[in-house]
Amino acid sequence: MKTSYQYKIKPTKQQAEKIDKTLEMLRCQYNYLLAQRFDWYEMNRCPIDRCPLICYIPELKEQPHYYNQKASLVQLKIDRPWYKEIHSQVLQEVPKKVELAFDRWLKGDINGKKSGRPRFKGKGQYKTFTYTQFKRHHFTNNKITLSKIGDIKVIVHRPIPDGFDIKTVSVTKKADGYYVTFSLDDKTVPTIKPDFNPDNIVGIDVGLIDFYVASDNTRVAAPKYLRKTERKLKSAQRKVSRRKKGSNRR
Repeated sequence: MKTSYQYKIKPTKQQAEKIDKTLEMLRCQYNYLLAQRFDWYEMNRCPIDRCPLICYIPELKEQPHYYNQKASLVQLKIDRPWYKEIHSQVLQEVPKKVELAFDRWLKGDINGKKSGRPRFKGKGQYKTFTYTQFKRHHFTNNKITLSKIGDIKVIVHRPIPDGFDIKTVSVTKKADGYYVTFSLDDKTVPTIKPDFNPDNIVGIDVGLIDFYVASDNTRVAAPKYLRKTERKLKSAQRKVSRRKKGSNRR
């Protein structure tokens, strides 16, 4: 069973500045990797379906994808040492987000539905970063330890259920402050009932003529209460229309 719990956190002034700085650097890297994909796409796509016999073919560049953009983060920390202030797991989530946004635009989701062209994020529009691996002992005594940021006070308005493991932790900046979201998982809790019988499933279709029609062809007629009481309603409306508003008879 998977679920998620969100808590508000109370970082110090210095910790809030670190979170804001991290979000801003991740936003810049997100825009850079997205621009890299757009450049490759514009240079390698062909808007026409024919060309002359003699033409210039530009040198093909390697297509940007999650793995080579993830590998480029090593050189990024060499060229821009201030990116060493961000945890590696947090930084590796950026090319994953770019890949997801780009694939939804070109390929669509699992149902084939495509999203719009990805947009570059303006200042303040990158609001969440994620630690993909988290140890339970880093969250004790209403405090959470975030790598490169420090120990932050958490307002625990409800305890985490026993048996659940913390898989990931996301830090989000909202209008009213900062929040952490724990992704929880307990494999001992079944997702379906133990006595579930897949051969004993009935589908129900709700309609206007019949109240519902089941997959085993059982039907329940619509009661149509309004149609049955229209005459009484018509008579009652006539009576009330002849009476003065505010009177005892009305």
